[in-house]
Order: sequence, then C-alpha cells, then structure tokens
Amino acid sequence: MRLTLSSSPFTPSAFVFRCRLTRSRSLRCVLDLFRTAAAEHLHKRLGIPVETAFSGVDLGRLKNDFTVAVPRFRLKGKNPELVAKVVDNFEPTELIERVTSEGVFIHFFARTTTLTRLVLDQINELSKPTETRPHGAYGSNASGVGKKLVIEFSSPNIAKPFHAGHLRSTIIGTFLANLFEASGWDVTRFNYLGDWGKQFGLLAVGFEKYGSEEALEKNAIMHLFNVYVAVNKDAKAEEEAGGPEETNEKAKAVFRKMEDGDEETLALWLRFRDLSIKAYEQVYARLNVRFDVYSGESQVESNRIRAAIETLQEKNLVTTKTKNESRPDWDKRRAEMKEAGAEAEAQKLTEDVAEVKLEDNVNLALAIDLNEWKLGKPVRYEKYAFDKMIYVIGDQQDMHVAQFFKILSLMKVPFADRLEHVNFGRVNGMSTRRGEVKFLDEILDTSKEAMMAQMKSNEEKFRLVEDPEETSDQIGMTCVKIQDMQSKRIISYNFDPARMTSWDGDTGAYLQYAHVRLCSIERKVAHQVVLRADPSQINVDLLTEPKAREIVYLLATYPDVVRAAFKAYEPSTIVSYCFKLSHLISSAWETLIVMNQEQEVAQARLYLYRCARDVLSSAMRLLSLTPLERM
Repeated sequence: MRLTLSSSPFTPSAFVFRCRLTRSRSLRCVLDLFRTAAAEHLHKRLGIPVETAFSGVDLGRLKNDFTVAVPRFRLKGKNPELVAKVVDNFEPTELIERVTSEGVFIHFFARTTTLTRLVLDQINELSKPTETRPHGAYGSNASGVGKKLVIEFSSPNIAKPFHAGHLRSTIIGTFLANLFEASGWDVTRFNYLGDWGKQFGLLAVGFEKYGSEEALEKNAIMHLFNVYVAVNKDAKAEEEAGGPEETNEKAKAVFRKMEDGDEETLALWLRFRDLSIKAYEQVYARLNVRFDVYSGESQVESNRIRAAIETLQEKNLVTTKTKNESRPDWDKRRAEMKEAGAEAEAQKLTEDVAEVKLEDNVNLALAIDLNEWKLGKPVRYEKYAFDKMIYVIGDQQDMHVAQFFKILSLMKVPFADRLEHVNFGRVNGMSTRRGEVKFLDEILDTSKEAMMAQMKSNEEKFRLVEDPEETSDQIGMTCVKIQDMQSKRIISYNFDPARMTSWDGDTGAYLQYAHVRLCSIERKVAHQVVLRADPSQINVDLLTEPKAREIVYLLATYPDVVRAAFKAYEPSTIVSYCFKLSHLISSAWETLIVMNQEQEVAQARLYLYRCARDVLSSAMRLLSLTPLERM
C-alpha cells in the first residue's frame, strides 16, 4: 500500500501532527490523510491549530467529500470573510483538488486519481488474512489497544429452550464484542446463565413425575421444558384450588438440599445444566456466536453475598422500611385504608423486607434476594481487571440495572464508573403469557426452508452450490439477524416471518445475494481477465466514470462508519452501510462492465469490484454473518 503525502509546504506543527496521524490512524483510514490536508490549509489561512482544524473536517454529503462549518471554530471576524480567505487562497495539491463554499460551509474535494489509488490499494493490503485477523483488518483501528472489556449477553435459563426473547441480547452482544475487538480491545464474552433457584427445584420435582430418560437422550432441552411446563401447571392448579401446595413445597425442599450441598441433588442439577449448555452451544454455533466464559447464579459464593450485605450495612444503606412505606403517597394511602376499615390489609403491606436507602433522599425499594445475580457480579473485577464491563439487557430492565449501578456507586466500589448498560427494545409477536413461545430453532428452521425453496427455483445455480443445507441455513440466519439489527436497537419491532424471508427490499437474503454477485464476477470473466498478482500495478486512473468515483469514496468511508457504530453501540449503522454499498454496486453493473472490455479497463474495474467485495464481506462479518460465495 502506498500512502503519499502532499508535496505542498506546511508548518512544523502541521508536520508533527501529520506524522503522528500517519503512525496512529491513517494506515487504517486513507480519508484521514485528506482530512489532514484540508486541516493544514485551514491552519494556514485561519491561524487555528491543525488538531482543531482536523476535528472540524467532517465527511461531506451531497457529492461533497469533506465539509467544514466555519462558525464551529468561534473565530474573530465575519464568517463570509473567513470563508473567502480559505477558498480564494487555495492552491490544488496532490490530495485536495478544489475547494468551494456555500454560505458558512467550506467544501473540500479529494483529487480523484489519488483517492482511488490510495483507497483501493489500502483495501487490498488490509484485507489480506493475518494470524491475528484471519479475515483482514480493513475498517479496524487501534483505539482500544491495551484495554480490556468484559461483555455479558444472552444469559438464558437452564433447562429451557433458547427462545426468541434471548435473540436480541445474543445478536447485539455478539456485534458489540466484534466491534470492540475491531477497535483493538481485549474482549471476554460472558454468558451468565440462570442456573439456580427454586425453579430448578420445581424442575426436579417435575422430572421425577414426568421425566423420561429416553426423551432426555433424544432432545434434552425440549423434554426438560415440557416437564417444566407440566409441573408448573400442577403447581398453579394447587395454588388456585386453595389447598395444600405440595408441588411448591417439594420444590422448596429440593432447593434447600441444593443450598445445603446434597450430592445427589447437585448431581441432578449439574446434569441438567451440562445438557442445557450443550444445547445452547449448538444454537450459538449455528448463529456464529461464541463465549469465553459460561458462568451463572450458581457460581455466586455465599461468603461474597454476606460480605456485600455487610458492606451495605456498614455504609448505612440497608433499612427495614418496606416498599409500600417508601411510596411518596404511603401516609395518605394508609390513612384512607384505616378510614375504610382496612387496617389489617394496611398492616399486611408493611411486612419487613430489606431495602436500599439512597443518600439523595430518594428511597429505592430493592429487595435483596440472596440468590439474585447482582451481589455476585463484583467478583469479576478482581479476576478480569476490566476497563469496561457491558451488560446487554432489554429496556424492560432499565430500572433494575440503574438500581444495581447506583448501589455499587454508593458502596464506592472501584469499578462502578466502568459499568455500562446497553439496552434494546422488545421483539413483539414472539411469545405471549399464554405460553405461545416461538423457539429460535423453529424460527431458524422456517427461514432455512424458505431459503432452500427459493434456491431450488433455479436448478442450474442450485446444482453449483456445494452444500445446499449449510447455504440455506446461513441465508436464513442472515435474514433473522438483519431483521433484528436493521433498526436502531432501542426501537421495538414486530417479528414478521414473511418480511424476514423476502427477497424483495433490504433483507438478509438480498445482502447475501449482493455479496454472491460480487464473488461471481471474477468467475464469469476468468476466461478473459485474471486480476494481476500485484493489483497495485493496475492503472486505476482508467476508472473515470462518476459511478466508480462514488463507489471508491463509499469504500473509503468504511473505517469512519465503524468508528461511528462504536460511538453509538449501534449495529444498524453497519447494516445501513451494507445496504448502501450493495445498492450502489447494483446500480453500477450496467456502466462499469468488465466483460469484453479493453484489458487495462477490465483490470481496473475488476479491481474495484474485488475491493467492494472485501469491504462488504468485512462489514457482514462484523455483524456476525457468514458471507456466501454461491447461493
């Protein structure tokens, strides 16, 4: 890759900044070289530091490469005069070709031949596999080198199938882990299982009554789920009948045995836990998801729970005031209940519970359940010494997580300011309280079948697909993920199987098709054109069409898109880029033709398409998708 600096004169401070930038960022983002050239011109004409000018050079819109809003610098003088000083005194360089203005905005335009050469060569070089980055490094950066992230996501409950309710946490968590790794962070992926509590006692009671070793061997997770549903139905029936609740009492007794360390009971629990993790790992593998650590509520040591409670007591954060007593209108409500003769009911509502009392005089009713996860999690800092820990949890738990973070802050733990909650909206239409649960395997199978049917509709192409089962599964999985990540993560959406598996519009199937078509171009023209071993020797100056220039610029923005996604923790930023690039390439097929063209022109265009393929592939992998070469 050849990175050429401008030959135009610049000041010593600009030289230092450019050298520092070249070492730190520009090798991963060519556009930063052009930004620097623009910043140097602003520095020379307006007298502002190069660093300040650089921060004000934004990616342009509406055919402008870079845009600067002069008022943001808060300079003395009238804005029109400042703009004129920059535009009228500009001399073209090898990086910046021309400068124009529009009101208080200054637009810089990169020299097309330089931009094309640098961008395509950088993509070609950084897309090569390395030991640490088997799929290349284009779009990545080193901003997080030396920093550690622990990210917790997915977190299903043992002995229950992986249903769609866990889907968003799993998909978004995986994306964020990939994104932090692309930014140089050392990432530990944590799956904190719901593997402890009375619900296991209920499952053990149910297995004794409804369990089948044969069914357990055949499909452990579904059998355990069916057992749980059956025994839970029994428990609810007993509760509604108003008689002895034998099932719940037995479940409590089993759980007490677990807490007391009964070997036989713990052996059964461990068996169910191991079977559940094995089933989850199969689903995760299908989703291109991996974890470094499987932990759970069972790993919370009782001595640490006691230590946490003692700390709360020492800091005067625990009181016996109840949740109802903490309500701002409690005195009024109690008085009204007394007047209505409901003294006994009012008294019942003030039974003792543990509550955290905030120092800002806002009482926070948060009962301390010793089996809850929150008091066990601080141990992670001692082991991982993280710079940041992210919890990927739905927005239904916003208050719960905020309370957890506030408690840790009041406890003055050293890592309280390193915790972040990344939330997301709901997926509507996946399940109901009536038990109509849509399991993820079922959803993925439905998508796979729809994709297989579409593939078979073209017999000629279908015969060329080496593994139709795997291919249709990957397309189906892409459809599921793209529907989930297409909108901003905080937005809830309606699960729509028909829309999800459609080939029309911006869907996962279309995205895979766009990548496959880019892969196919080299196969189709192989009898006429074979890309040179050293593409940097290809004459890219022949890419004179406006559409080619548009593609080059969009490819160049990918590192900036990754940085923008990192700043907002937003997968939809990458999804939008994928579709924008796919549409742009689709619009170029009729004008940037490779077949039957003069050899040098064909080489240049094929090189452009190769780079576009590599960038689209990189973006898809960031989204945890597997780019296909045939379908």
